[in-house]
Amino acid sequence: MHDLFPLIAEYGVFAIFANVFLTQAGAPLPAVPTLLVAGALTANGTLPWLDLLPAALTGALLGDGLWYLAGRRYGRHVMALLCRLSLSPDSCVRRTRTQFERWGAPMLLIAKFVPGLSTVSSALLGTTRTPFSTFALYDLLGSALWAAGWMLVGRGAHDSIDPLLTRLDQLGGRAVVLVALLVAVYVAARWLQRWRFRKMLEMVRISPEELHTLIESGEAPVIIDVRAGSSRMSQPHRIPGAMLYDMSAKDASVEIDGPDREIVIYCACPNEASAVMLARTLMGRGFKRVRPLHGGIDAWMELGYGVEHVVSVTPAALAAAEAAGG
Repeated sequence: MHDLFPLIAEYGVFAIFANVFLTQAGAPLPAVPTLLVAGALTANGTLPWLDLLPAALTGALLGDGLWYLAGRRYGRHVMALLCRLSLSPDSCVRRTRTQFERWGAPMLLIAKFVPGLSTVSSALLGTTRTPFSTFALYDLLGSALWAAGWMLVGRGAHDSIDPLLTRLDQLGGRAVVLVALLVAVYVAARWLQRWRFRKMLEMVRISPEELHTLIESGEAPVIIDVRAGSSRMSQPHRIPGAMLYDMSAKDASVEIDGPDREIVIYCACPNEASAVMLARTLMGRGFKRVRPLHGGIDAWMELGYGVEHVVSVTPAALAAAEAAGG
């Protein structure tokens, strides 16, 4: 144990801060292994527990705070950017919105334990204008549960972790290569997951111009709005005549007369992920002419086409608005 443990003792607290900050800021770096190792090293006094936890909390609040402020400043565009950058599938925005509509800001208490939820939830609270004091309170509490929980697990498993660290110390420079290789494998696996999901989303779209022409020609296609309730609250408009469909509801159904009807589905999510998923479901039920709207309702409105006000919102969405202080 010539080099590794002295380095950990000197830079371990900063490493925890940096790792947690970068992870919460969106870098594809797992923080849990670092927290486990740090927890194990508190058992033998190599690292001080009372310094590690504040370092983790500071890193988490700074990283999450960046996305909160970005969401507050740039709104839904940040949500789209997050899913384009994320190594998690594009359904992360819908999943986060669903959790927010159900729990409000307290969802931050468990967000870091759910893959793909943490960073997006911070941005979402910014888009909903949740007060920063509320965001910071729940973010710190959730970060404390997450960081302290994993460090306690590491402390309890120090008899298993210490020999691994000793072996890494013996490997010297090769240990760095091994760790880098493991991180590369992790990132590659996540990118593969995302690539497979995007391949699943590949299907023919209909452009806003084509849909407008269909409507003007009197063909009256069936139009389905699959946005989450909170998305409809922040943008309370729909394409004229569109049916509202809640994909998070277990008993959700849509009635369409005849398998040959032209069906257009739209959302406000990256890559039209939610629209594609419902389109594939309907095609599996025998409907032949189903297409997602390319660019969703945003592309429709950017071209200046007409919309109508959404009169009603779901009770869950109203509760979310109250929880967000709106």
